[in-house]
Amino acid sequence: MIAPLALVIVVMGVAGSGKTTVGRMLAGELGWTFRDADEFHPPANVEKMSHGIPLTDRDREPWLAAIRAYIDETLSRGDSAVVTCSALKERYRRTIVPDPARVKLVHLAGDFTLIAERLRAREGHFMKPGMLSSQFDDLELPRDALSVDVVPPPETIVAEIRTALSV
Repeated sequence: MIAPLALVIVVMGVAGSGKTTVGRMLAGELGWTFRDADEFHPPANVEKMSHGIPLTDRDREPWLAAIRAYIDETLSRGDSAVVTCSALKERYRRTIVPDPARVKLVHLAGDFTLIAERLRAREGHFMKPGMLSSQFDDLELPRDALSVDVVPPPETIVAEIRTALSV
């Protein structure tokens, strides 16, 4: 029997789109490792964001490099994983995706009003609702990602992802 090829699914989108909720649920159903992009931020980035200061591309470089290193290590071990990352710009996605055949992007897409409501309801997270505008401004819609609407419940979103990616 031939073992299935290792795969990493990157769940992307703006803050409040449900990346962590959907990513954890998807990884749980698949029996794969889950890693949240927030775990890869250097402390200086978390400090900036906790004060409502948007990150610059320079700030994001070590964060994206750490995510890429994790994806490379996971694939080289022959493991599969679900990783979240806002991946708002095309160049960020090029940085973190070493092989499009083995790293699949899933864009959780929703409108500003709905996502802003979700962020206002969220407690204890360093991402401030006021920073959402800058995320939508930076978002370059991906051409090479599965786009999934964030309105349905997470269970429905996960089922859609699994069907679309055959996982």
